[in-house]
Amino acid sequence: MAMSTPNIGAALVKELRERTGAGFMDCKHALEETGGDLEKAVALLRDRNQATAARKSGRDAREGLIYSYIHTGGRIGSLIEVNCETDFVARTEQFQKLVRDLAMQVVALRAQYPTTESVPGPVLEARRNELLADEQVQKKPEAIRAQIVEGQLKKWLQQVVLYEQPFRDTEITVRQLIVESIATIGENIRVRRFVRFELGEEP
Repeated sequence: MAMSTPNIGAALVKELRERTGAGFMDCKHALEETGGDLEKAVALLRDRNQATAARKSGRDAREGLIYSYIHTGGRIGSLIEVNCETDFVARTEQFQKLVRDLAMQVVALRAQYPTTESVPGPVLEARRNELLADEQVQKKPEAIRAQIVEGQLKKWLQQVVLYEQPFRDTEITVRQLIVESIATIGENIRVRRFVRFELGEEP
């Protein structure tokens, strides 16, 4: 006889859905598999989402939306292109909300590049050299300077790369948000490009 799971009620499923964006039955099954442990269920769904996203990552994504967001007061704004596979998905409320959220993220956290791979090599090298030349780094033993610089470089990338930034005030990154969206929407999704504007800022 299968073991019952009396603690898995609608409220727990609802909380898991809010945390992950997964469907009702996916959340219910994940909670059943983890014995009602919410954190384990979150981890399980995220692992599955990553596997789903990996399978879809090679699929062509040429549809989508170009969206503009102007912050209240009209002093800061962004223009972003987010791609999906079909025009049908591009018109859905879920995809459009994702695009709006990403446009707002660009404004709020001053993202400069979509992904780590999109950071130009010369920019990355210049930043690495700048960090290496820092007085505090130079005071450290030569054998560990490169390791320190790589750690600082990773922190810098988490600040300027959209996919590596924390999404708003949540515990997930923008990359994880997109991975979860791929799993729930069912199509490959990618941020192709964006630009951020601030009144009076030099181009």
